[in-house]
Amino acid sequence: MEDFNALAAELERQEEELQFTRFSNDDAIALGMRLIAAAREAGQSIVADIRRHGQQLFHAALAGTSPDNEHWVRRKNAVVDRFGHSSYLVGTRWRAKGTTFEASSGLDPQLYAAHGGAFPLLIRGVGPAGTITVSGLPQAEDHALVVRVVRELLR
Repeated sequence: MEDFNALAAELERQEEELQFTRFSNDDAIALGMRLIAAAREAGQSIVADIRRHGQQLFHAALAGTSPDNEHWVRRKNAVVDRFGHSSYLVGTRWRAKGTTFEASSGLDPQLYAAHGGAFPLLIRGVGPAGTITVSGLPQAEDHALVVRVVRELLR
């Protein structure tokens, strides 16, 4: 059985670590291209989406994805926008309480998905400024891809 409290603590540490000092449109394009390159290298089909203050700065869909992935991107982004934390962390916190986001949040599951893959675009000293989202893989893999590529970019 998975330890959801330990997973939530790790996801919180990632958010503390993975913060930008600034984030431009060019940074969004560079990050988006790295996400796409990493997925292609691994033979994965994903949609990558980056938004700052509601403006879509980057969006790409690789072969093998579908319009359904676009729906997942919107729903995961809605969770990050509402809670200010990664969609994976939000869902994990509910599971740590012994329930699920869908069963207990009171939010429409057609509009919100607390599944891994949307990460807050965090600006140090400012807070959440947007979303960095991947859809197409199992939720832990969507999340891990975003974390790995953001970590590499911040180095």
